[in-house]
Amino acid sequence: MIDYEKETAGRVAFIKKFLIDGGMNKIVFANSGGKDCVLSGILCKLACDDTLGLVLPCGTKRNYGRDRTDAELAAKKFNIETRMIDLTPARDLLAGAFGEAAEMNEPALINIAPRLRMITLYAVSAAEGRMVAGTGNRSENYMGYFTKWGDGSYDFNPIGDLTVSEIYEFLRYFNVPEDIITKPPSGGLFEGQTDEGQMGITYKKIDNYILRGAGEEDDVALIESFHRATEHKRVMPPVYKRNRKKFLTGISLSERIRRN
Repeated sequence: MIDYEKETAGRVAFIKKFLIDGGMNKIVFANSGGKDCVLSGILCKLACDDTLGLVLPCGTKRNYGRDRTDAELAAKKFNIETRMIDLTPARDLLAGAFGEAAEMNEPALINIAPRLRMITLYAVSAAEGRMVAGTGNRSENYMGYFTKWGDGSYDFNPIGDLTVSEIYEFLRYFNVPEDIITKPPSGGLFEGQTDEGQMGITYKKIDNYILRGAGEEDDVALIESFHRATEHKRVMPPVYKRNRKKFLTGISLSERIRRN
């Protein structure tokens, strides 16, 4: 059983130290009204009074409906400042600008929204001197179920070590409205989209494997397949390094200096 009072204190201390080390005293995060965003926002608000949640709808009805309602409901309950920036016009303009130069398929188009949200968060961050808080969980990270340079980009993440099942427990500790906890997890990337539907497996099965190493053979194979295929998302991009020692062998000192 996790001691969520202790967990809260540890995460709040982590956030406060990060802000002090970075010389900042303000935070911004994307508030989609989903489980992860709500929990991250609560912890950030406890650590930093000047915490801003941006509601960033981008194209789908759910963004403007239930997600926005839940985002505002949670923000009101925990006294988190909220602003809305509609990204649909920017997405449509960008998608239309490709023209014949690049043929866009569905994966390319649906990943525009998370990257536009990242751009918006960092624009507000730069304008107002805020640190960007991440909202991704451990289960998504293991599966690679996030957009590279989109929702996978942030300055710090107070919930990244928690699985989805632990996120739910933590939210109940804070008495978050049950409707937010029980709605199907979704990034709202396209109409009818859900996380589990897109991955083809439930978070319960993913968490069972991550936490206990247990699961049906087919489920484990699917999880590990996702994990292997998305490893590039969890590490910094590789950079070529020439063998300078070998390159400089037999060259005079003056020539070495010139070549460097």
